[in-house]
Amino acid sequence: MVWRCGVSPVAKPTAVCNLCHHHCALVPGQIGRCGVRQGAGDVVKSLVYGKLVAESVDPVEKKPLFHVLPGTLTYSIATPGCNFRCSHCQNSSISQVVGAASPRRINLRTMVERTAQDVVDAALASGCKSISYTYVEPTVFFEFAYDCAVLAKQQGLGNIFVSNGYMSNTVLDLLTPVLTSINIDLKAWSESFYEKVCGARLAPVVENIRKCVELGLWLEVTTLLIPGMNDSTQELTEIAMFLAGLGTDIPWHVTAFYPAYKMEGARATPLATLLKARQIGLDCGLKYVYSGNISGGQETSTRCPMCGHMLLKRSNFTLEQNLLVGGKCPSCSAGIAGVWG
Repeated sequence: MVWRCGVSPVAKPTAVCNLCHHHCALVPGQIGRCGVRQGAGDVVKSLVYGKLVAESVDPVEKKPLFHVLPGTLTYSIATPGCNFRCSHCQNSSISQVVGAASPRRINLRTMVERTAQDVVDAALASGCKSISYTYVEPTVFFEFAYDCAVLAKQQGLGNIFVSNGYMSNTVLDLLTPVLTSINIDLKAWSESFYEKVCGARLAPVVENIRKCVELGLWLEVTTLLIPGMNDSTQELTEIAMFLAGLGTDIPWHVTAFYPAYKMEGARATPLATLLKARQIGLDCGLKYVYSGNISGGQETSTRCPMCGHMLLKRSNFTLEQNLLVGGKCPSCSAGIAGVWG
């Protein structure tokens, strides 16, 4: 599959992949940093079009998205590959499995290719209200995600991108008309963290978060807190102030880290850190701050920011009660930001 809109020709036979901010310059046969895009003359082709490594029916709250079609199911898909190299990746078994150096290499040539209609049909048959492009960075399988999204919207399904926020302006502009919502991982507030831990840069992620707001996309942001690496009071305050400056209605999910991948020797996030982060977010003016992925201290329910009335009661990722009336609080009639139907 060749996606010419994602390619900027330079001196032939080199092509620059413009799907993400790595902008890999590839000679024929060369593989990009994501492991799943290859130079082919003056174009870049996808090696994973329709080659799904994961399909699952999830509650939409698991993405996490708490202000989007609450209580509904979403059909989650992913191909192999990722344009980040996060040392703490929770999904390394599918994201870091391409390239000769990978100890868990997947042979892409032997994978069965699905069609976009296959995915839409499966989502509808499963009773899902949306399709989520998730588990790995969906930008690396953009061609397939886009084709699925167009068909899904035509057939009444929503589309959700769960992203590291490293996509190019071209990708974001193309996605906006077909997306229902996006969750972006804002992994830290330091360039050094992004460079050392993720193999990327912070600045493009920050800019894309800004652009999502400008484009009117429903945005929720997630920060996985790793002890001693991105959980200082100063850093959390800077993240919260940045988000609040864009809009106090932006939901911020602060979640617990558990040892994984190349950081199996690291400490798990203590409950106190999550509670601190949540309070910082609220103190900075954010109306909706959720703490999760930990037992005994999760704050996952939605209350009215005006009167405190319970609106969406959740237990983990299960919606137990939805008291919203037309997107408003039944107690004080305050409008609650989100995508409710």
